[in-house]
Amino acid sequence: MSGLKFCANLSWLFTELPDFSQRISAAAAAGFQAVEAGWLYDSDLAELQRAREAAGVELVLINTPPGNIRAGDLGLGAVPGREADFRQGLDLTVKYAKALNCKRIHLMAGRIPVDSNRQTVAQEMEAVFLKNLSYAADVLSKEGLTGLIEPINTRITDPRYFLDSPHQAAAILEKVGKPNLKLQMDVFHWQIMDGNLTQNLFKYFPIIGHVQVAQVPGRNEPDSDGELNYSYLFNTLEKLGYQGYIGCEYKPLESTEKGLDWIKQYQTHKAL
Repeated sequence: MSGLKFCANLSWLFTELPDFSQRISAAAAAGFQAVEAGWLYDSDLAELQRAREAAGVELVLINTPPGNIRAGDLGLGAVPGREADFRQGLDLTVKYAKALNCKRIHLMAGRIPVDSNRQTVAQEMEAVFLKNLSYAADVLSKEGLTGLIEPINTRITDPRYFLDSPHQAAAILEKVGKPNLKLQMDVFHWQIMDGNLTQNLFKYFPIIGHVQVAQVPGRNEPDSDGELNYSYLFNTLEKLGYQGYIGCEYKPLESTEKGLDWIKQYQTHKAL
């Protein structure tokens, strides 16, 4: 049984370093063969290219731009009236993805508008999301890229996020019907949203295109104190034959380097 592969999420790890180019180098020095990130768009693209090529790492995943964070945006894919902004952001993401040889893009859904009722706007937002996802899938297909949608829990992380369960996300993917759109499984969110990780993992595994990990409830290292048994979850992913990278999207309890022992222990165990 082959072991799992892990990539460093540079929006969460190696944040002791001020810029993403330095974090890419640090991740490679720490033994990572791949990295991912949320938003790289404030970084110089040419410098990111140089850093990635020098480090010899793969960029696995980036997100579409959030929009105006100060104004309350967190993605635009399902937000009515922001279709043009979503397409503009998608173009920027594709530019970075192509330059950095990144094959996966998280198409962020966005938040329920302030002072709106979720039930009241759900139908309209889903219609917008379906239209934008279909458009994005066609754009990404021409470039050989995969789009991902990620449900985010509304109990702790973001009460207003539109896409808030794996069931909702899977239903939307089915309605869009594009083969290059997949489900992004962040184990932290799935545990908080629904809790039945094993059943949901088996149920949705055929459409899962990326996995991310963190302990619940503190979003720290997988081996920190918390609700989740990662030895079991990793073993389940191995048995299912998961071939992709697992994104380390967690907040280190201390420094990034001190929080990497769990990966070393996993790799040592697999080598025995």
